[in-house]
Amino acid sequence: MADERVERRLAAILAADVAGYSRLMGTDEEGTLAALTAHRVELIEPCIAAHQGRIVKTTGDGLLAEFASVVNAVRCAIAFQKGMGERNSGVATDRRLEFRIGVNLGDIIVQEQDVFGDGVNISSRLEALSAPGHACISGVVYESVQGKLDLVVEDAGEVAVKNIKKPIHVYRVVCGGSPTPAVAAADVASKPAIAVLPFDNMSGDPEQEYFSDGLTEDIITLLAAWRSFPVIARNSSFSFKHQSRDIRQVARELSARYVLEGSVRKSANHIRVTAQLIDAELGHHIWAKKFDGALGDIFALQDEITTQIVSSVEPEMEKAELKKMETKRPASMSAWDFYLRGREHFHGLTPADMAKARAMFERAVELDPNYSDAYAGLSLTFQREMLFEIAGDRAAWESKALALARRAVALDNESSNAHYALSGALIWSNQHADSIAETRIAAQLNPSNIVAWLALGNRLNIVGETAEGIPLLERTLQRNPRDPHNHIYYGQLGRAYINERDYDKALSVLREAARLKPDYPHTYHLLAICLGHLGRIEEAREAAGRCEQLHPGFIAKRARWNINLDPEANRHLTEGLQKAGLVA
Repeated sequence: MADERVERRLAAILAADVAGYSRLMGTDEEGTLAALTAHRVELIEPCIAAHQGRIVKTTGDGLLAEFASVVNAVRCAIAFQKGMGERNSGVATDRRLEFRIGVNLGDIIVQEQDVFGDGVNISSRLEALSAPGHACISGVVYESVQGKLDLVVEDAGEVAVKNIKKPIHVYRVVCGGSPTPAVAAADVASKPAIAVLPFDNMSGDPEQEYFSDGLTEDIITLLAAWRSFPVIARNSSFSFKHQSRDIRQVARELSARYVLEGSVRKSANHIRVTAQLIDAELGHHIWAKKFDGALGDIFALQDEITTQIVSSVEPEMEKAELKKMETKRPASMSAWDFYLRGREHFHGLTPADMAKARAMFERAVELDPNYSDAYAGLSLTFQREMLFEIAGDRAAWESKALALARRAVALDNESSNAHYALSGALIWSNQHADSIAETRIAAQLNPSNIVAWLALGNRLNIVGETAEGIPLLERTLQRNPRDPHNHIYYGQLGRAYINERDYDKALSVLREAARLKPDYPHTYHLLAICLGHLGRIEEAREAAGRCEQLHPGFIAKRARWNINLDPEANRHLTEGLQKAGLVA
């Protein structure tokens, strides 16, 4: 008889709650409750009703809603998060109410207007997996709405969750809820934020205000694209415009550890922009620079200055954080700490450094299995070992590099670093067209990611698209004078010049590569090829000898390695060694 009173039905369930609710209540209990009530009355309840859903119940910081249509449930989730993103615009980062949402389609039990069962429980588990400002949906939901909704999703794969027998196939829906792109899965609370204050217009001409404001807004956008550090939203930073400000007080109000400020001065046909990065916690200037330009195309100048500032600031913040981290014991380090340590070792460029970098990235993944950047870093260590010709098993290394990079992209499809890692893994697997497509995505997602642009230039040269590839490498190297990997990029440019039969230019850039890092065998291998084509046989043999001294057997290994897609280009490289009598 009891079974006859049980009502079952198929329904889409939307679960939502506030991320970091306890912290918000601890900071401002009355203000948090008032804001949550306003959001529910003014946005959330009308949004659910407009999509033909009903609120089943509310908790202190969350709610459960039922929909007859799974399409309406997902539409509601997206509208919900977009609405919250708009309402959070202008609110300080540490005061925002940001929701996580999970949507599932399944059989539910209805009792006295409440709902129960795995269909409900799975939606709650999905909500817990979501990033603040976005949503997670189950595989059955994704299949049901595919072709009906235009979604941006990331396939997170099969995920085992508490009290559910089988793993759930999870898809992350990018809702655009956060005014600033969210940092990938690592613990945001452990990362220092940066605030970009409006650059001062020192020109005495109010008409130039648009340039200084546009410059500031572009810097905020591009810094956010790095996804390494949380970036305070534009509206919050601009609330300090035209105010005399104490940097430490501003940083406290914005919950930022670093502050970037600057000025713009225009005179006649010339503009000077100054920028300085401040560690507000210590009150120290850690980076400052002046940028000068002629007022030809002012928008092109704005883009150039913006890119130079952003590409300098991110590594300077990383170095400052590494210095602060020196006293931390491993037991006290977070996933992000281990990731930064991994990056530091990765820049070391030796086999021992790669082993240390891999250990750091692996520890980061252990602490946070959803850390996209750590998976990207792991992939790059396998790629670097293939470049160094020290891969334990070439086929296995290719497979590992590709799997790890695909995992990084699945975890954070908006990460330039993840797509860059995947582009490299694809080129090592000889998937050239896909590699170039991924490299373009990496560069588009973060236009100040200089490494992505350099990689694009190299990969275009590898497939014979030198008309685009060579100028891209040349321009980007000019904008990237301090990168510790520049000897690699000069070598790539030298190889492209060799295949263009421009041996004099090739020799010039290869000499620069050798100057930057005199103990890198790849450079001397290419020098031997170039000098062979120039008929400078003794010098070619000296370069080859230096190569073999640094890495015995290197030339023989490279003689079997075809880097270019065009067989003729590969033969041309080998011919340079043959002319010098270095290979048969």
